[in-house]
Amino acid sequence: MSGHEPQIKISIPAAASRLLGALRRAGFEAYVVGGCVRDSLLGRTPGDWDICTSARPEQVRTVFSAYRQILTGEKHGTVAVIVGGTPYEITTYRVDGQYHDSRHPDAVQFVPQVQPDLARRDFTINAMAYAPGEGLIDLYGGRSDLHACLMRCVGDPEERFAEDALRILRAVRLAAQLDFALEEATERAALDMRQSIQNISAERIYTELDKLLAAPAAGKVLSRYGRILAGAVPEIEPCIGCTQPGRWHCYDVWQHTAVAVELLDVAGMDDKNARILRWSVFLHDLAKPECRTVGPDGAAHFPGHNQAGSKMARSILLRLKAPTYLVESASALVAIHDGALPSDDAGILNMLNRYGAAFLQRLCRLKLADLAAHARNAGVMQREQQVRAFEGRMLELSATACYTVGQLAVNGASLMDAGIAPGPAVGKALNTLLRSVMEGRLPNEKAALLAALEKEGLL
Repeated sequence: MSGHEPQIKISIPAAASRLLGALRRAGFEAYVVGGCVRDSLLGRTPGDWDICTSARPEQVRTVFSAYRQILTGEKHGTVAVIVGGTPYEITTYRVDGQYHDSRHPDAVQFVPQVQPDLARRDFTINAMAYAPGEGLIDLYGGRSDLHACLMRCVGDPEERFAEDALRILRAVRLAAQLDFALEEATERAALDMRQSIQNISAERIYTELDKLLAAPAAGKVLSRYGRILAGAVPEIEPCIGCTQPGRWHCYDVWQHTAVAVELLDVAGMDDKNARILRWSVFLHDLAKPECRTVGPDGAAHFPGHNQAGSKMARSILLRLKAPTYLVESASALVAIHDGALPSDDAGILNMLNRYGAAFLQRLCRLKLADLAAHARNAGVMQREQQVRAFEGRMLELSATACYTVGQLAVNGASLMDAGIAPGPAVGKALNTLLRSVMEGRLPNEKAALLAALEKEGLL
């Protein structure tokens, strides 16, 4: 078989090896295939081990009748066999029929050989199969493309993308995860066919973009393939080439965004907070082109881009059917990402009261990523120092100071015990006390707080 490399050795986990062995002992061909082969050759630990086989679905079910099985993909040739709580997808060799929705084949046809099955796959680096004792089957130069760090479609890229428009986004997302580039013909076809991405479900687009933004080379890929990604998020297009004033900036709006994503620090953040930050940085300046004005000095200005950007971020995330927490948090961050930060304790406590410490930590990370993608001059570095000073003091105050009604040394019950009638007056009194404590005019002590109310005639 052409492209057969018996000298290549891949270490397969025991469970997947057991499944391969069972299929082969039953008289069928079987290989691990796709991403697990690619990742193994790159020295990465695969997340999944998928198997392709000459056995038809009903034969796979028979071979593994003693195992629990998931049959939701059986119509397309996939039976998932559960081993030790982990599902392993076993798929019959197949060729796909016509694609009329730019996503799914209308039908599949099972075939007895592995070669046509590999020919239908998306990229050369995903079209390799392996079996112990037999070695690597690489019919399309996937191993060579791995060494060259290239994403190349199997066969004609226009045909591959016409079959499934999601492959356009997958190409860019994998490039970001692997730090690869798109091969020339693949890039050209992706760019020409980017509008077909709109045929994909919003949830699929969101998932690919979310993985892309979390990838190691996200910034580099955003910088290089912005026009392709505009097929998924059209608001990107006007940002490409939208110039900014040289006093503060050294990039256009889109390149600034790409560099900010690259330089964002999410160290120590959990997945949810990191996701909010990545999307906030990605979206923070997309409204700049629609807000752009040019002053008498010829410099560009972007009045109102915070508020316009917040609305745009919300619109994009709702369109992509993103989780509600992400819609709310990202749009709120974009709304104030370019605003001034207070340096006095009362001002910082006011922000803590309004937004909370977790939100303000995210805001500081967003601001620092934004500033890191500016020109490197004294003015920008002074702003960075201000953000770091605010963050440090904010964290100190959040741990020691009173900035919410719930932290006061009195509560509604104690105020009513002291003589305030139940109703709105209780809440008003608590907020008055909180303001006085935050501004340093009262200590947060029960006796002092009640004395202040008595002095004001409220008790």
